[in-house]
Amino acid sequence: MRKPSFTTLMLIAGLVFLYLPMIILVIYSFNSSRLVTVWAGFSARWYVELFRDQQILSAVWTSLRIAFFSASMAVCLGTLAAFVMVRFTRFRGKTALSSMVTAPLVMPEVITGLSLLLLFVHMAQTIGWPTDRGMVTIWIAHTTFCSAYVAVVVASRLREVDLSIEEAAMDLGARPVRTFFQITLPVIAPALAAGWLLAFTLSLDDLVIASFVSGPGATTLPMVVFSSVRLGVSPKINALATLIILAVSLATFLAWYLMRRSEARRRQAMLQDMTAGR
Repeated sequence: MRKPSFTTLMLIAGLVFLYLPMIILVIYSFNSSRLVTVWAGFSARWYVELFRDQQILSAVWTSLRIAFFSASMAVCLGTLAAFVMVRFTRFRGKTALSSMVTAPLVMPEVITGLSLLLLFVHMAQTIGWPTDRGMVTIWIAHTTFCSAYVAVVVASRLREVDLSIEEAAMDLGARPVRTFFQITLPVIAPALAAGWLLAFTLSLDDLVIASFVSGPGATTLPMVVFSSVRLGVSPKINALATLIILAVSLATFLAWYLMRRSEARRRQAMLQDMTAGR
């Protein structure tokens, strides 16, 4: 029997290190004891308690809405920024623009949250908006730093796109807008989906920035979890984390399946066009 190589062993060790805590968390979410570290038997009581907790359910709904709108807006802004950085190679201020777009990647979240808080306070004093900090201010803040991640992901994909295909389409009479939607957009669609999922996850997971720019009327899920953990870990948090892991796993698998199916269809269409051309 062939012994596993050193690389295989390191890969297995890394996967165990990453996923073993999640597996333990899922197992203890079915613990009947109030003590999260003491196993007292199998039970689903904490899932029932979780769905009875209106504070957590309200925070989940708020976080999902903010994450959805933040990710969608971040994809739009990040894609525009990526096009400017990749396609427009010669203009003044390109280096400054690229630095400003990618600055949130390395900027501490405390600095970002504090600067946005000061901005909203100054705007409220100057123009009277926003009157109260809530979902809108959190959405703007999350869009600000999520756009940087989307821009990096889309820009890396745009650099690999063959420009001759777009030029051939425009030589045949296609307008730039039609070329973008029929040629460029399908090619960079996997990057857009990956950027959207990344932005959605970052927005859903953010605690520091949301704590600065939120108000009494908008409490996100990480804020509720953090405040409850400081008073003692409740088994409901394990149940909530298990449901989040399940939802993220299903969403990731669905996105992978759809992208793989789309890529297979695109390759099949290219093969049919090449066969027809012969």
